Amino acid sequence: MLRSLILALCTILLGCTSPTTPSNTNKMQVYTQQEIIETMVPILKSEGKIYKKFKKVYAKEVFTGEEIQTITSDGLETTNIAKSGDFIIKNQTDAEEMYIIGAEKFHARYDFLTEGEDGFSEYAAKGKVVAIVMNDNLLKQLEIGEECYFIAAWGEEMVVKKDDYLACPLDYSEVYRIAKKEFFETYKPDE
Repeated sequence: MLRSLILALCTILLGCTSPTTPSNTNKMQVYTQQEIIETMVPILKSEGKIYKKFKKVYAKEVFTGEEIQTITSDGLETTNIAKSGDFIIKNQTDAEEMYIIGAEKFHARYDFLTEGEDGFSEYAAKGKVVAIVMNDNLLKQLEIGEECYFIAAWGEEMVVKKDDYLACPLDYSEVYRIAKKEFFETYKPDE
């Protein structure tokens, strides 16, 4: 079973099949969110650990479409366009990376704390994730390179690099990347 999961992940991340060819990845293959879920969720269930987001965030509701580039300490992670009612979150990390989340997910994952400036208010995270580091051992085991791409739940390309974390909510409904530096600035093991 583990061998077939590893082979499936290798197939997806190494480019043996190709649902999409991205414009910015030098012809590297990009795979769907569903393919990443099907491949990574079994690995996350068996090897992942549960983490809690301990860092507070700034957030504001969006009433018109706004494009947000999520830029972490190691560069552009992804891009997303907000729909009316979505929330823009700005993490309290060194990179102050921003991302977009739908209203339903936002209210399930964050509690209001205080009003802020520039339309942003401060919120406490209440959710947990299951995550796994893409370390040398896992990359070697999966026989994949140090960088690959997939389509995030919001329909845009997302990069995954060596030592990043792949994470998902406890309902395993989506898989996304959290850059290594930002992961340790915002998450801690759930004890």
